[in-house]
Amino acid sequence: MRIVTEDFETLQIYDVVIEVVNVSRATYKEAAQLQKILDNHIQNKIRKVIVDLSQCEFIDSTFLGVLVLSLKSIAKIGGDIRLVRPAEVAKSLMEKAGTLNVFNIYNSLDDAVQSFEFPSDQNYYLSHGAGLLS
Repeated sequence: MRIVTEDFETLQIYDVVIEVVNVSRATYKEAAQLQKILDNHIQNKIRKVIVDLSQCEFIDSTFLGVLVLSLKSIAKIGGDIRLVRPAEVAKSLMEKAGTLNVFNIYNSLDDAVQSFEFPSDQNYYLSHGAGLLS
């Protein structure tokens, strides 16, 4: 599955959903959009979500708040949200807010996807080579 909007791109590999943030600055407007997207995933019982921030140079406190609240919501259904390459500015904000250690953060999308366990016979991503989504 692949869905592209102006600010986000949604990819799915089996039961892992990847939200790619396609903006350099994620603020209130993008936070509202992300909230709707993540709420929809949680309502549909999707438990494995990756938010790829590698193209995003800045996030504000509203965007960070959506990530934190969504993490709490998905944890209630046994899920997790993992982040890919938040910029140093975002890491600094997360550290000041006390949320840096709340998220599992990965240097690449490949690492984040691989961090979720797959049954060996369903691992399309790994069987077709690393770097598929890079």
